[in-house]
Amino acid sequence: MDFTTRRERRGTAATKWEKYAGTDILPFWVADMEFETAEPILEALRRRVDHGILGYTAVPETLTEATLTFLQMRYGWTVDPSWIVWLPGVVPGFNLACRCAGEPGDQVMMTTPVYYPFFAAPENGGRQRIEVPLVREGREWVMDFDALEAAVTPATRLFLLCNPQNPTGRVYRSEELEALGAFAERHNLLLCSDEIHAELLLTEDRPHQPIAQLSDALAARTITLMAPTKTFNIPGLPCAFAIIPDAALRRRFREAQSGLVPSVGPLAYAAAEAAYRHGEPWRQGLLAQLRENHAQVQAAVAALPGVETTPVEATCLAWLDVRALELTDPPAHFESHGLGLSPGEPFGDGNFLRLNFGCSPALLAEGLERLAAGVAAAGNGRGPSA
Repeated sequence: MDFTTRRERRGTAATKWEKYAGTDILPFWVADMEFETAEPILEALRRRVDHGILGYTAVPETLTEATLTFLQMRYGWTVDPSWIVWLPGVVPGFNLACRCAGEPGDQVMMTTPVYYPFFAAPENGGRQRIEVPLVREGREWVMDFDALEAAVTPATRLFLLCNPQNPTGRVYRSEELEALGAFAERHNLLLCSDEIHAELLLTEDRPHQPIAQLSDALAARTITLMAPTKTFNIPGLPCAFAIIPDAALRRRFREAQSGLVPSVGPLAYAAAEAAYRHGEPWRQGLLAQLRENHAQVQAAVAALPGVETTPVEATCLAWLDVRALELTDPPAHFESHGLGLSPGEPFGDGNFLRLNFGCSPALLAEGLERLAAGVAAAGNGRGPSA
């Protein structure tokens, strides 16, 4: 396992790098890490390719077994195999959740900022969106339950949750999830919880709690979305699953899926099974590197006037507050200094930028130097967007 060597990805049609092809801009935007995939996953892919036929593929029973074992080992969560619906990604999952919650014209609630595909999902399903901002308390982003109560209406049918939270990197505590569960029960809401970053925990004393595991009553109104793709850096092999304990809700979800969402391919299934069966040593090595990288980011940002960030408890993504720099176009400003960051506007706040620190220490150091140069230029009133 090598998490320190910089891998060359130019010329491989990598989306992350193609965005800035032909420029000197380093990409630190999309949630695609710069680490080589774990050898057990690569070996499983080689074996599957060597078979020579890559046709339509049913869900392998061995994959289901590996997934159930993984959930039991990680969370002590006993999941019935009938509860699982396999998907080509979590984004189709929360879009389907919007389609099977209530009727067209009903409302879907979410907190912001949030992973940007959340915003389109209600409208894609003919629903309306209710946004409630998270609030910052000290060094944490938290849900504002008074604001949630003020915003919910009799037409609200679904709450979309992102936990661990993207882009802030927050891991919600059990007591917060219990309060959200009580809110959902009080207003008879379904819950759809995107938990794709659940295994990228940087704070060892802050475990991830699947919200559906808190009680049988809460499980009956919850769709939990998980995937190995972010954790094991295989987003190009999309494979995810929904855990839906309630049979009626699961039936509506499958009906919404029919004719709209394609099945998962054989290579993605093979990679997912290898990840859950044999990927734990690699994951532990990854977490050790991400924790070092996170400390590097926190130290660098602390030394930059006009930039703030909160500690990242999970993910490989730092949410940078650049309001004090008073930039008219923050992404363009930092691109002019050779650094490509995710703009905050699609996540719900254009005064922020998201930085992916899932890369080699050397590449991260170079990116942070460019961040510092951009901040210095803003402070001097230089740059196209200052």
